Amino acid sequence: MLNRDNILSECPLFTGIKQEEFDTMLSCLAARVVEYKKDNYIYMSGSIMSEIGIVLSGSVIIIKEDYWGNRTIISRMSASDMFAESFAFTVGEKLSISVVAAENAEILFIDCKNIINIETSPFVFHTILINNMVRILAGKNVMLMQKIDHLSCRSTRDKLLSYLSAQALEQKSKAFTIPYNRQELADYLCIDRSAMSSELGKLRDEGILTFHKNSFELL
Repeated sequence: MLNRDNILSECPLFTGIKQEEFDTMLSCLAARVVEYKKDNYIYMSGSIMSEIGIVLSGSVIIIKEDYWGNRTIISRMSASDMFAESFAFTVGEKLSISVVAAENAEILFIDCKNIINIETSPFVFHTILINNMVRILAGKNVMLMQKIDHLSCRSTRDKLLSYLSAQALEQKSKAFTIPYNRQELADYLCIDRSAMSSELGKLRDEGILTFHKNSFELL
């Protein structure tokens, strides 16, 4: 349970809540834990749900799929990351995305009604959770705007450079790793994988960057 508490301490939703309060809090929130195998769907597009998910172990990807099964990756979530909160707090809204286990994963689910149910609970952490949730939703709106910036670039080259530049700035280093493999990166940027690999090779040959798997260095 210590590992669980350490992971939850890193989740922004629980900022300001002490580890010794987690058991009481999770019991009050009626939280539940479910394990998923790699490639299992956690949520499917078109469903209606009221629970947020928090990754305890493994990782998940948020995807959009079209009629023909073509997949676009919206984001990837790992331990302590939260997902589906925007849909959970929108009553009756059908999911426009799917959530899939990128590897074997353990997920903590909390019904959003239990988070905002202040009047019927004697615990003060509800106010803390609500304040944290507002900050999280605002932060994810900023992340969405950043992705729009990448996708607004017209060429494969410009999309790659926009994304990799943002990663270097975010990680404050010219050498960094990204959370995606080649296919996932192509899906995230909505570009063809072969064209992307070709462009990465050109950027390397031009002395703009080096890379190995998901590790990059801007020169």
